[in-house]
This record gives sequence, structure tokens and C-alpha cells, in this order.
Amino acid sequence: MTAKNNRIVSGMRPTGPLHLGHFFGVLVNWLKIQEEHECYFFVADWHALTSEYADPRRIKGFVPELVKDWVAAGLDPQKCVIFHQSQVKEHAELHLLLSMMTPVSWLERNPTYKEMCQQLSQKDLSTYGFLGYPVLMATDILMYKPFAVPVGQDQLPHMELTREIARRFNYLNGEFFPEPQAMLTEEAKLPGLDGRKMSKSYNNGIYLRDCMEEVKPKIMSMLTDKNRLRKNDPGDPEICNLYPYHKLLSSQEKCAEIEEGCRNASWGCVDCKKLLVEKITEFLEPMQERRRKLDENPDHVWQILDEGSKKARAKAKENMEEIRDLLGFKY
Repeated sequence: MTAKNNRIVSGMRPTGPLHLGHFFGVLVNWLKIQEEHECYFFVADWHALTSEYADPRRIKGFVPELVKDWVAAGLDPQKCVIFHQSQVKEHAELHLLLSMMTPVSWLERNPTYKEMCQQLSQKDLSTYGFLGYPVLMATDILMYKPFAVPVGQDQLPHMELTREIARRFNYLNGEFFPEPQAMLTEEAKLPGLDGRKMSKSYNNGIYLRDCMEEVKPKIMSMLTDKNRLRKNDPGDPEICNLYPYHKLLSSQEKCAEIEEGCRNASWGCVDCKKLLVEKITEFLEPMQERRRKLDENPDHVWQILDEGSKKARAKAKENMEEIRDLLGFKY
């Protein structure tokens, strides 16, 4: 990082409500970053089309709901730029230009492409847009010339492809794009209610907007240590679905108490679940109070997006002027 470039870019697809996995895996890092950097966070509605193209009208409803989740979680429009990808048309122009110089082989070797095809096997993803979505992702990043992008370990191939595209552009047209670095974020290992990865696709999550009447039965029905059939059976917290939640939401002292109680069978699974209900209630209630205020004033959400998109568009227009000049497309 240099004193001249303190910029960070990141985004999310609007495909449904956010759950605790999103908060601890992504948003908790964004909240720290917004205090220290110039941040651009965008609603990636064009990206949502890669899997939702058959029913794109649904996306419009997800857009404000995603922003509500962000702001309720603590993102502050006064500290960061929250914008709407499709309302900054320069993204489409740069995507076109970069796609012209990106080899197909770079896209086909992308491991995430193969993984998503397997995970979303019920949908036809054999489209030009889905194969090329990493170029759109690179566009979203490079447009703002950031020094880094917060990503998890699984997104490192995308970051390397983004840097390759930047290098290719610079080689062909002259130095313009910095090669953004991956700002690795600590993974939050938070299982879903059924023990699998918490996912909207599996419908096994605790959502940030869930009321307590919905949360309590979810927690009380969660799978625990399958080897612990009775309360007086000793358990292993490391293979229990509840314990990762406590490590994130309970104090270290309480976690030590839970671990010991589980191993010597002085704590039952129901006791553990009741405590978790309390901890999640304490965690979610302030967030949901902020969300209720946004629900009462839906125009405010669109105002946040409009103001953020204007700021993003100003930066995008400035950079596109230079890019057109480099390519000889400034008529």
C-alpha cells in the first residue's frame, strides 16, 4: 500500500437474504476496513444474472434488501461508497473491452467455474456470460484501481486472473492498472443447521433478518455431536455444530466452560442450545432494530444507492476517459 492508494473494492450478488455465515465471513471484515480505507462496496446485480437469468425480475427485489442487511450490520454510507453495479454503465463498457483481450483458456481453467457448475447443476450455466463472469469481476475491481480486495482463500484464483488481465492490458496499451493484491480474510467456519456449509441454496441458515420466533426453533433443532445420545454421555465440542457459534458469540471464559461441560457431560446439548439462543438474540436485536428503521423508510435505501452510484460513476467516468485514450477510442 502506498499513501496515494488506500482504495478497497468488494461486492455481493443480490440473490437472497444474508445469514450469519455472510456476516462473520464477509461483513465483519468490511466493518473494520471501512474505518481504515477508502471503500467501494457494490451490489453486483449484473453478476446475479449469471445464475438468475431465467427470472431476472426477482433480482430487483433483492437489491434493496441486501443494502438493508449491510447497513443494519453496520456499514456506514458516510464512511464508504455503497453503489449499484448496473447503474454505473462504464462497467459494461470496460467489461467489453477487457473481454476482447482475455484468452478463453484463462476462463476455462478457473476452478470456481467448475465448482459452481456442479453446485448449481439444476440450472443451465452453459452460457457465454457465466463462462466470462470472471472478466466482469475483474472489471468491477480494476475500474477503481484499488490496491487490494478482501477475499477468502477460495477466491484467490479470481484475484490471480484479475492481475493477469491487468498485466495483459498494461502490456498491450501501456501502464494503467495497478495489480490489486488479495487481502486475505479469516474464514469463519460456521456450519449450517444440518452440519453442511451454511448456504441459501441449502436453506440451512440463520438469517440476519430472522425474528427470534424463527431463530429459537432453528437452534433447538440443530444437530449436535451425533455420538452423544444421552445427556450423561461425554461429548466432543470440536465435532458439534453448536460450538463454532459459541466461539464467535460467547466469551472465551464461557467457551472454556462449555467445552469442559461437554466433555465431562455436566452440560447437556439443550443447555448449550438455550445459551446460544440468548447469545444470538443479544447479537441480532440491535441489527434488527436498525433494519426496522430502514423498513419504515424504504426510500432511504434507494437514496443510499443513488448517492453511492453517483460517486462511483464519477470515478469510473474519469478512468474510462483515460482508458479510451490509451486504446485510441477517444473520438
